This record gives sequence, structure tokens and C-alpha cells, in this order.
Amino acid sequence: MRRWRPLAALLLLAGCAAPVPADDRFGPPEVDGPALSLAVGSRPAVALLLQQNGESRLWRTRDGVVVATDGARVVATAGLAVWVAATRFDGPDPLDEPLALVGRLASSRRLVDLMTPDRDPASMRFGVSLECTLRGRIDGDVLLVEEGCNGSGFNFTNRFWGDPQTGGIYRSEQWVGREAGLLGITVLRPPPA
Repeated sequence: MRRWRPLAALLLLAGCAAPVPADDRFGPPEVDGPALSLAVGSRPAVALLLQQNGESRLWRTRDGVVVATDGARVVATAGLAVWVAATRFDGPDPLDEPLALVGRLASSRRLVDLMTPDRDPASMRFGVSLECTLRGRIDGDVLLVEEGCNGSGFNFTNRFWGDPQTGGIYRSEQWVGREAGLLGITVLRPPPA
């Protein structure tokens, strides 16, 4: 079972300063280390790697958006319209082995905790249950994994694009709450393995 991803580290990091080498409002800057391009709607930003422990990573933009990832999966956020406070899987995440999804279906169940930036208890939703089905395919020189999820009044599709040889995910669109919608992520510079 996946470890629970607490919000405490994200709350601390959302207020920390992290320099970005160029103004990220005008496209990706030249970055020296691992970086992601993040986009919610028309709001693009560059997120730099702050911390890494194996496949668990924390990324932060200049304007305070913090994203926690486990491999290619977003497991927590801060600084958006709605925060994903935690993600817990019942069993393994099929996205851990994206090439194993090619030509077959896999199911997963996860619980997500959501909250608003004002941390109003009335807006908090704990244990939002999501039932998801993942399917992968090779389309030319691209691996595409689509994940359809529903439950607790939510219905959305995440997409992950990757290398068909290695399974490495380099781009994705992932749900981060009803108000925020899909978070677009592109790897600008990959983190160390």
C-alpha cells in the first residue's frame, strides 16, 4: 500500500522562497536542475525540485504553487483553488508500471482528501473515494496511458504520455480538484533516478 502523503510539508513549502532563474510568465526559463512546467488553464509556471526521496518529490513554483509527486502521479498540491491534501491507494498504483498497461485494463481505488486554501473545515472533504480504470497503448512513438476515474460526484480522465521503450512519463494531465480541473505537467529537466 502507498504511504500517506501529509499536507504539512506542502503547507510549509508553500510559504518558502525558492528562486527561479527567469520570469516564468513568458515560457520556460533555462534551468540548471530538475524542473517541471505546470499549467492550470492558461496559468503556466515552472516548478523546481525542492526535495526528493526516491520517487517521492516536492516541486515549487515562484508564485507558491507546490506539487508533491510519487513517480509521475500528483499526490498532493498547495497554492491552487483547491488543495489535494493527501492521496492514499488501496494496493499498488498501476501507473508505477506504465508499460504493463499496454493492451490491457487495470483498476485501482484511492482516497483523496481535499481542502480550500483558507482551510475552512466546512470546505474540507476527507476520504473522497475514486474508482479508476487505466489502459495503455502505443501510438507511433508515444506511450499513452488514460485513466478514467469516478466516485463521490467526480468524473474525470487523466492522461500520461511517455516513452514506449522505457515507460518514462514526460507529460501528463491530472485532476487536482473540481475547481482547479486538470493540471498539465511537462518534464523540462528530469530529476535524478
